[in-house]
Amino acid sequence: MEYEKLTLSNDFIFAKVMQNEELCKRLLEIILDIRINRIVYHEEQKVIDDAPDGKAVRLDVYVQDDENTVFDIEMQASDTKELPKRSRYYQGRIDVAILDKGTKTTYKDLNRSYIIFICMQDIFGKGRHYYRFENVCTEDTDIKLNDGAIKIFLNPDSDMDDIDEELSNFLKYLKTGVPSDSFTVKLNESVQFARLNKGWKEEYRMIDMQRRVWEQEAEEKGMAKGLEKGMAKGLEKGMAKGLEKGLEKGMEAGIKEGKLKVVLTYIKKGMTTVEEASKDLDIPVSEIEEALKDAERKAPLMAR
Repeated sequence: MEYEKLTLSNDFIFAKVMQNEELCKRLLEIILDIRINRIVYHEEQKVIDDAPDGKAVRLDVYVQDDENTVFDIEMQASDTKELPKRSRYYQGRIDVAILDKGTKTTYKDLNRSYIIFICMQDIFGKGRHYYRFENVCTEDTDIKLNDGAIKIFLNPDSDMDDIDEELSNFLKYLKTGVPSDSFTVKLNESVQFARLNKGWKEEYRMIDMQRRVWEQEAEEKGMAKGLEKGMAKGLEKGMAKGLEKGLEKGMEAGIKEGKLKVVLTYIKKGMTTVEEASKDLDIPVSEIEEALKDAERKAPLMAR
């Protein structure tokens, strides 16, 4: 899609719009129904790269409030079928990053955290706008684990009356691109500004180009691997089919040879003629005659 046509549902545009502290703070307040005095951006931690496997986590929006609560907001345009497990992975990496800040940190120092996925589809298929998850005891849901880890999934594609007006207006704007209150008007203005920003456009172009290179490399690797597997499987099937055909032809040749031996005996004893045997056994006359000549040639050798 052309950069000038990107909407807030694009993760790049969303991240740029959320650089506006007022808009980011207000969105968190609307989603969580809380009041936040101020937020602090941690741009240097936006990419968390602390794992030995080298797999870095790039977070769309990663901020902290004045009570040290951590917020990660992810814009997700498509259902990749692994978002719940991705939220678990993000949680783990964020916790490790927090503990790695100092040598004296302990598990008690883990911040309360919210991981929020704003999805464009209902990934749970229950028709809700809002899905909030906290760890609770399955035998007694009144008992909470109180580990401070909360995960929220939003879905604009719903008709259920399960959210307040402000959050509903935000999700409608996300789906339609049409603002309906003061907050979504400000969001829309910020989206328009992002589209006109030449520096961001160039940044997006470079990111998109790199993404395409990665996709092409992945596709080529997949094709090469598929071709290798396909050739191996084809060879295996070919050998099996060849063996099957070989056995079939061998059996046919054996049966034919057995018929010829019987025919030759009958002809020598005058019990049938070459023509009659050819007709009865569906063997060409020429083959029977050749077999007779071959038997006559071998007869003196056998008599020695």
